[in-house]
Amino acid sequence: MSNIIAVSNQKGGVSKTTSTYNLGACLSHKYNKKVLLIDIDPQANLSEYLGYEPDGTETMTQLIMSACMTGSVSCDMVKSTIRHCDAAKVDYIPSDINLASSESLMTTALSRETILKRILTEDITKEYDYVIIDCLPSLGTLLINALAACNNVLIPVQTQKFSMDGLQALEALIKQIRNTINPDLRIIGILPTMTDRTLISRTALTTLEEIYGELLFETSISKSIEAAKSSESKKPLCCIDCKLATEYNSLAWEVLKR
Repeated sequence: MSNIIAVSNQKGGVSKTTSTYNLGACLSHKYNKKVLLIDIDPQANLSEYLGYEPDGTETMTQLIMSACMTGSVSCDMVKSTIRHCDAAKVDYIPSDINLASSESLMTTALSRETILKRILTEDITKEYDYVIIDCLPSLGTLLINALAACNNVLIPVQTQKFSMDGLQALEALIKQIRNTINPDLRIIGILPTMTDRTLISRTALTTLEEIYGELLFETSISKSIEAAKSSESKKPLCCIDCKLATEYNSLAWEVLKR
C-alpha cells in the first residue's frame, strides 16, 4: 500500500508547495523511492514548479469533474493525466485555474468527500512508494477530499505567531475526518518552516515543541532565497549545494522513519 501524504495548512505562504516538491524530489533522488505528486490547488504553483505547461491533455480538473458527474473515473483516464518531471525524478498530476470552478461542482455531488479517493484508487497508487498531495490554503471541499484520500498529514508551519493561530481549526477538521470518513488518518508531523534567528521565530519554535512534542519534526526548514531560486529554475534543492538541500534530505529521512 502506498503512503499517501497530504501537505496541508489553511494559511498560505508557509512553504507547502516548496516542501511538497522537495520532499518528493529527495525521496526519489536520495532514497530511490517512486513518487507521485498531486496538485489540488487551483493556483497550480506545484504544477508550474514541476515544469507543467498546458498541452491540451486532461488535468486534475477534468478528473474531478468526471467523478462528480459519473461517480467514478476510469483507471486509464487517471493514468493519462500523469506526467513526469525529469529534474525532480517524480511523476505528477497537474492542476489548473479551472479547478476552482470544479470545486463548486463538488458541493452538489454525491459522496463529495470521497471524490479524490475514488480517483486515487489502489490501481493507481500501488505503482508508487509515496503519493504526496499539495493542498490549497483552505478548509474547504478540496482539502476534505485530500484528508479522506490520504493516511498521513504533514503540516508546514511558518515560525511566526499568526501562522500558528489556525492550527486548531485544521486539527479539529482532521479529527472529524478521522471519526467519520477515514479512521486511518493521522498527523505524520509538524514541520517548522521559514525559520531564522529572530526572537519571534525562536519563540514560535519553542511553543511548537511544548504543544506538539514528538509530533514536531526534528528538522526545520530555514528561510532562504534558495527556495525561490529553486522554484524559478525548476531544479530541486537536493541537486543544489545549499543548506536547504541538507534540511529537506533530513526531512525525507524523518518521513521514511515515521
